Amino acid sequence: MAVPKGVIGNWDLTKCTPAQIEEDTKNLIADLTKIADQVGSVPLDKADYEKIAKPLEELQRVFRTRGAVLDMPQHCVADKLVRDASSKAEEKMEEFDVALNMRSDIFERLLQVQKSDLASLRAEQKRFVEKLIVKGKRYGLHLSPEIQTKIKELKTKESELSIKFSSNLNEDDTKLYFKKEDLVGLPEDLIKEFPEGEDGLLEVTIKYNHLFPVMKKCRLPETRKAMITAANQKCMSNNTPLLEELVRIRHEAAQLLGFPTHAAFILSDRMAKTTEAVADFLTDLHAKLEPLALKERDVMLQLKQEEFTELGMKFEGELELWDMRYYMDMVEKKKYAVDHTILREYFPLERVLSGMFEIYQKLLSVSFTKVDDAAVWHQDVSMYSVSDAETADLLGYFFLDLHPRPGKYSHAAVFPLQPTCRPEPNSERQVSVCAMLCNFSKPSAEKPALLEHSEVETLFHEFGHVMHNVCSRVDIAMFCGTAVARDFVEAPSQMLENWVWHKEPLALMSAHYKTGEAIPDELLQKLATSRKANAGLVNMRQIALATFDQEIHSRESVDTAALFAELHKKITGFAVVPNTNMPASFGHVGGGYDAQYYGYLWSEVFSMDMFDTKFAGKVLDASVGKQYRRLILERGNTVDAMDMLVEFLGRQPNNAAFLKSKGL
Repeated sequence: MAVPKGVIGNWDLTKCTPAQIEEDTKNLIADLTKIADQVGSVPLDKADYEKIAKPLEELQRVFRTRGAVLDMPQHCVADKLVRDASSKAEEKMEEFDVALNMRSDIFERLLQVQKSDLASLRAEQKRFVEKLIVKGKRYGLHLSPEIQTKIKELKTKESELSIKFSSNLNEDDTKLYFKKEDLVGLPEDLIKEFPEGEDGLLEVTIKYNHLFPVMKKCRLPETRKAMITAANQKCMSNNTPLLEELVRIRHEAAQLLGFPTHAAFILSDRMAKTTEAVADFLTDLHAKLEPLALKERDVMLQLKQEEFTELGMKFEGELELWDMRYYMDMVEKKKYAVDHTILREYFPLERVLSGMFEIYQKLLSVSFTKVDDAAVWHQDVSMYSVSDAETADLLGYFFLDLHPRPGKYSHAAVFPLQPTCRPEPNSERQVSVCAMLCNFSKPSAEKPALLEHSEVETLFHEFGHVMHNVCSRVDIAMFCGTAVARDFVEAPSQMLENWVWHKEPLALMSAHYKTGEAIPDELLQKLATSRKANAGLVNMRQIALATFDQEIHSRESVDTAALFAELHKKITGFAVVPNTNMPASFGHVGGGYDAQYYGYLWSEVFSMDMFDTKFAGKVLDASVGKQYRRLILERGNTVDAMDMLVEFLGRQPNNAAFLKSKGL
């Protein structure tokens, strides 16, 4: 297996051993510590960008590049011992990162650079110094040594708990067993996916490729209830105490740093800035959507009553949580005449991928080439290089790992593996590498892998993150790709979701898996019209999750199950299933999106404004796509998100397109 040009790490992770990961982690931390010690020993009166910030640029590059090879196995490797070693490596690297961010000797020297050397620097270099100083203050380096010691202890503990929370989710392997007649309503090809035991029972997991089809299609309420109960009990006993301890630790750290709550601490460095701004945003959206959601509930309740009467079942006059996706699907079928069982036959995975590649290549003026005999961590994984279509310059690489397997990351996400950067304006650029992990059903002997339209949307969204990473052209690794404000990071990918609702791009990524025929125009039109179906209830759930996230991070301590049950019923109208605690599997609040889940809705305001203003009516216009690549994707976090938006839009963003997209 040849290593492609510009790829630094060895991504044949099957050869990893726990001992090697442990040794490589130790060596990496030693090398990084050496750089940090050299920076910290520079006399204050000699501190300038070259002696202080330049080595820290290199430290960031090395940390992100070599660290990714140690961190990634926990998300994708088959050997549990290797996954455990990778998880421990992440703990050690996070512990080092906390210690690095709390080095007062480096902080003092950065302050000296800020005072004396900024005028001569490029804009990106100035921003690097300023961001490191802000980070230092957010770790308490402007406070007393006693407070710094306590913050270091809390941050280290937070990191440890967060990693454990995530690891528990990855390792969960919950299975349920049903008779075939318990799964009535599911497509036959999906039923054939479920392994059959000697007792004749079918094995069903709670991974998305099983959970969502069962919740949408299965006519038996008891089966749907069993599935949603298992899904919302996932990691409940292990992760509930971890999450509640995380809430306590985060609150204590925020107060030591002078903030009333963890939410206030987090938002002070985001686009939203304040908890009040987020609360107003969520409250206003709730008020606008509530009448719509109530109408949708009434329609679903009527459908349930009609179905129960037809089947001779007793109707209790209530909608349950396990009814929600089922009757939403029925609304799309009856009100909009969109049958997703038929529609998925037009979305064989290979056709979707080839069409998606064609769209992205045309839109962003890039070229993809599959890397033959690539070093990868599983036989399902493929690797592609990305070049500029006009200059042929190599931009980077991406891996696709699209099917579920035991121990693998269970959702859909993009993992940065190697940041792009360029130490000097004329030096050779390190190219970007990232991996997209999803969990779409595998092909069978009779059929190719077929995607639901919602899965096509997920694929398009996640690939937007891939392009954000690979198209990045920053000089400093810390600013690469998706390293933007958390309440903006989803906007570029959310904007690209629009392509899966328009005829021209859909024609490129769909064809009936048997006949090769295109989706009929009538069905395409119905699909486009159905985009606003259930918009009230779908977004109410997002508001409930975002509100829960803000609430727990505005308290000193919390009973997560009780609070979630209260908020979910109040906001969505659906009671949770007794003896469950969905937040125990809510990976976002476990770490990474804590007090930031609102960002999905917040950034959607920007994504819809960008699409409606620049791309509506010209979804394959390469000239607009190039502008988008240059002004949004290439810049990473070298420019504030609002400044990028204003330059791209030609004005301040507004929420008109966002509200229109919700049917308001």
